Amino acid sequence: MQQPIADKFKKYFNKGRKASIQEIVREPTAGGIVFRRTKSGDIEILLIQDAKDRWTIPKGHIEEGETAQQTARREIGEEAGLPNVDMLGWLGKIHFRYRRLDKLVLMTTQIYLVRARGDTDAIQKEEWMNGIKWFKFNDALDAIEYEDIGKLMLLAMKRIRQENL
Repeated sequence: MQQPIADKFKKYFNKGRKASIQEIVREPTAGGIVFRRTKSGDIEILLIQDAKDRWTIPKGHIEEGETAQQTARREIGEEAGLPNVDMLGWLGKIHFRYRRLDKLVLMTTQIYLVRARGDTDAIQKEEWMNGIKWFKFNDALDAIEYEDIGKLMLLAMKRIRQENL
């Protein structure tokens, strides 16, 4: 019996189709908009460049038994080599959605305003990063890849100015 013509074509048209989403995974994360003041009083923002060359803020997964604020502090220490920081308050949360194979990942990130203290020039990137750098505020706003983080950066700047941080 001859194979129906439709079956012959299926093998060509089904190639490259992604597997359907089988599971929804929630990933709570936390991070910070980290700033410092230069000797001249200018405000600089710390950004990291991820493996896909996108500039973003230090952030990571909340581990068992950790609060979001503890996670933000830990991640800034690990990702930027800045263990000496002041946690100045919560700025807001942002939501990311992305696909990981057959899973839909819903990531919620709690963002804090964080002042770096001590030797803030001693930043060091982790191996997986493509870069880490202090940016003038407007340059950081231009470099940031995520609109939601940009909005929180504007809120951070407003607080820094209003509260003279």
